[in-house]
Amino acid sequence: MRYSYIVHELRHRSHRTLLNILGIAVGVGLFVSINAVSAGYQKAVSLPFENLGADLVVQRAEKNRQLGQGTLSMRGIKLPFSNQVISVEEFDALSRVDGVAAASGSLLLWEFVSGGFRTIMGLDTAQPDLGPVHLTQWTSQGHAPQQAGEALVEKHFAKFRGIHLGDSLEIGGKPFAVVGMLEIREGAQVAAANIYLRLADAQSLLPEAQAPINVVYLRLRDPAMQGAVQQKVLAAFPGLSASSSDSFLELMGGVSVITGKFSVVASLIALVGAILLILKSMLASLGERLPEIGVLKAVGWTGKDVQGQLLGEAMVQCLLGGLIGIGLGYLGAYCIGTLSIPMNTAWELNPVPASVKIGALANQAIQLPIQLSWKLVTAALACSIVTGLVAAFLLGKVATRMRPADILREGYT
Repeated sequence: MRYSYIVHELRHRSHRTLLNILGIAVGVGLFVSINAVSAGYQKAVSLPFENLGADLVVQRAEKNRQLGQGTLSMRGIKLPFSNQVISVEEFDALSRVDGVAAASGSLLLWEFVSGGFRTIMGLDTAQPDLGPVHLTQWTSQGHAPQQAGEALVEKHFAKFRGIHLGDSLEIGGKPFAVVGMLEIREGAQVAAANIYLRLADAQSLLPEAQAPINVVYLRLRDPAMQGAVQQKVLAAFPGLSASSSDSFLELMGGVSVITGKFSVVASLIALVGAILLILKSMLASLGERLPEIGVLKAVGWTGKDVQGQLLGEAMVQCLLGGLIGIGLGYLGAYCIGTLSIPMNTAWELNPVPASVKIGALANQAIQLPIQLSWKLVTAALACSIVTGLVAAFLLGKVATRMRPADILREGYT
């Protein structure tokens, strides 16, 4: 292979070389950006559950209660409509369902007070990496509740209500000391509450029930079993609901549904588009080279020499085009990711009733977490190089089989 001649030809035909590289870059960029955005949507819908370390969230809605029914004219501590008590026996049975690796329970309460409303979450510290207790890693000031009578307050709620570290809060008629501030981050709205207490403290606010919990978080041995375990829970426990990241996927609609259900198809379409653009670029390049190939063969170049020259040029162009395309694809996906997308929460998973507005309790919009995996980068680069080399090899093979006179006649007509 004549490396100096390869460089000379690429520089001599700089306009065509640039067009080829840009064509390849556009094809690879489309492939990378579509896959990166698709992966970002998948990551976004799973974020609420990842933040909890859970695969499934199990609840019991109030019987005959439909979304939008009823008015919130209550006072004091109440159970949310979508979170009625799950018994200790049911919790034990849920933790023994085949495929479940760990289970944790929490108690979500609503408190209606004069001139306001607040949500209270009781944390089960027995499973520190499963359930809302996992959010205490975002404690920005102080510490999580460790002793009876301690409370952790969500930062925005504290600012809205003028609550400071060391203050005393009256919850359900009982005094609690504010020992920490928690900063809720994107994608944690499933477990976003105003005040976090130890589970026992929260349970003491509901004396009519014995050790109540009303949300159960399940971590599976294999996340791929999510659908199967979900069906087992629904079949074995009538009246309970089991939500997964698919609940968010259905609510987000639009692109998320397309990327979620048809991600493979979208990837294949992007891949085919990239291949077609690369083939078009290589075909156009070869068409312009036919007269030169005829001259080279006339002065003694063999078919192998011509093939080597074409493959060398294709390799350089595809490598550069692939690298630029990966950069362009990431840039395009990143620009899309900077736009906040609405992330609606199903009413049964929303800790706040739809009729109550309480400021910035939880983030309802998130930015797509755009990342390029090594798998995607490798696939994009391999697609560019392999397609370019195969196209150059096949088209070059056809050209080298032609006689110089035929090539020259074909090239100049």
